[in-house]
Amino acid sequence: MKATPPQRRRGPRLVLLALVLCSLLVPLAFLFDRAPSGYVTTDERRRQEVVFHSFDPVVPIGVGGGGGGGAVDPVPVKRAIQDAPRKISNGSSGVPPPQHKQIDRPPLAVSTKPKVLLVPRTEPPKAVKGSTQRTIEVSKDIKRQKKGLKADEVENLKACQLEFGSYCLWSTEYKVIMKDSVVKRLKDQLFLARSYYPSIAKLQGQEALTQEMKQNIQDHERVLSAAAVDADLPSFINKKIEQMERTIARAKSCTVECHNVVRKLRQILDMTDDEAHFHMKQSAFLYNLGSQTLPKTHHCFSMRLTLEYFKSPSLDSDFYPARKFNTPNHRHYVILSKNVLAASVVINSTVINSKEPANNVFHILTDAQNFYGMKYWFARNSYKKAPIHVVNYEEMILDKLPKFITRELYLSEEFRVLIRSTERPTDQTRIEYLSLFSHSHFFIPEIFKDLKKVVVLDDDVVVQRDLSFLWKLDMGDKVNGAVEFCGVRLGQVRNLLGKTKYDPKSCAWMSGVNVINLDKWRKHKVTENYLLLLKQVKKKDEVSLREAAFSLSLLSFQNLIYPLDGRSTLSGLGYDYGIDPEVAQSSAALHYNGNMKPWLELGIPDYKKYWRRFLTREDRFMDECNVNP
Repeated sequence: MKATPPQRRRGPRLVLLALVLCSLLVPLAFLFDRAPSGYVTTDERRRQEVVFHSFDPVVPIGVGGGGGGGAVDPVPVKRAIQDAPRKISNGSSGVPPPQHKQIDRPPLAVSTKPKVLLVPRTEPPKAVKGSTQRTIEVSKDIKRQKKGLKADEVENLKACQLEFGSYCLWSTEYKVIMKDSVVKRLKDQLFLARSYYPSIAKLQGQEALTQEMKQNIQDHERVLSAAAVDADLPSFINKKIEQMERTIARAKSCTVECHNVVRKLRQILDMTDDEAHFHMKQSAFLYNLGSQTLPKTHHCFSMRLTLEYFKSPSLDSDFYPARKFNTPNHRHYVILSKNVLAASVVINSTVINSKEPANNVFHILTDAQNFYGMKYWFARNSYKKAPIHVVNYEEMILDKLPKFITRELYLSEEFRVLIRSTERPTDQTRIEYLSLFSHSHFFIPEIFKDLKKVVVLDDDVVVQRDLSFLWKLDMGDKVNGAVEFCGVRLGQVRNLLGKTKYDPKSCAWMSGVNVINLDKWRKHKVTENYLLLLKQVKKKDEVSLREAAFSLSLLSFQNLIYPLDGRSTLSGLGYDYGIDPEVAQSSAALHYNGNMKPWLELGIPDYKKYWRRFLTREDRFMDECNVNP
């Protein structure tokens, strides 16, 4: 057979080699030559925005149950998801904001208690757009808490607190200082070059300068897309900075129409402000979502307990006889909770500080989802021989009280309240969290028909003193012993209370630690009055039903509140950074009302220690699920 000449075999090899080289070089050329044309070839960009539900700032909404931050609470989670960013317009649907990393600026001036996050001044709209939660707005004359606070700082505080709530305080507490002086210089150069580029591109005979400026803009954008701090910058960055300086100097020497440059500067400035505000909204949304959802570790913990309950059929969780739970002579505590750890801390702190722990009886009302896990936990853990009765609230209502429509378990509802002065608009605005009874609290007398008196504890409460003095109170004809909150009076929220008669000077009150006289409750027919008021409420959905808890709680206990000593229960540990440690240690009970629950990662670190000291840590399920609040 005749062999093929080498020249004829070399041709296909060369072609194949050329194709391979092209396949490698073309993508690289495209990668290094691509230009984000959004800044260069157009004069306008579509504004990046997140569409949130708008609202009337005087309509209240529950931020979550008293333990909603860590409990399995589908309502706040559902609401948070509905308020999530649903549309991000950036030229094409579904595209996130520009890929330039947001660099944290050095910390701004922050005054003392409470801490204030100074943000770029925004327009104070009549109805705040894009907020993650609704607010009760209360006008009241208040004294300036910080004498050195400037007027513009007060305005920034109002805008930030009203729109983003306690996220402003949290973001200041966790502010990270970034070393990015060179990065900021690059951004300033890029900002200036973009403003000159459209005018230079229109000039005749400046094609070379136009191409040079375009190339420098692209190089800066490429560097900034991969650099957040100076340490991320490449070694040749000083050369790029000098090239851009020379290019900008040449652009300034050209005769251009000033109004074009000014218009471009304004356009970029507006775009940057919108971008910053977008990220503030997105961060605040994620913060609130994190405060209203169950952490993964806690979910694992609850599911493991439930599984172990069904794997241990011989477990006798009803160790105490039923009569023990119905004896009126004992001190009965009622806790509404969906969070095992939170409920255990409340019980543990109460019995440890009690002089007669065995005389205390605890009734935990929980939902069907957490009932078995809750039952298993308290069956295998002892709290100084104090009887613990775990009740499936939903099953109880369905079987014994079918006439009541609200069968789902609701925890104490929290409402964010904005308190500001009408006579002194520059005075500081205060944000408070008002915690009130939910719909489920009104059925306690029907569930515990054999009891005459109970103390209702929220699951975000820590007890630090013996509470036996609560059982010795003579409340007369009053029904509910509670700490009054005179920062809100009924006359200030008359638009929320409807046409029902009430005393406009009456103070609101707080849940957390409440002494309930069940005999007087039944005598005054509080539950029946609540059901009558409930019929007048327009219940469009579950959100509106929870909103109604604000007016129903205040009106149902009209003239039936026995004011407790305000020093007995200290509130605000879930949102206020300015609480005096000495005051916290001397209080009989601590109430973590607000978004920053102590079992969450975003809880206020200085206050977590009061909660952690009563946490049961020697448990294998906590180790397996990595639960470490």
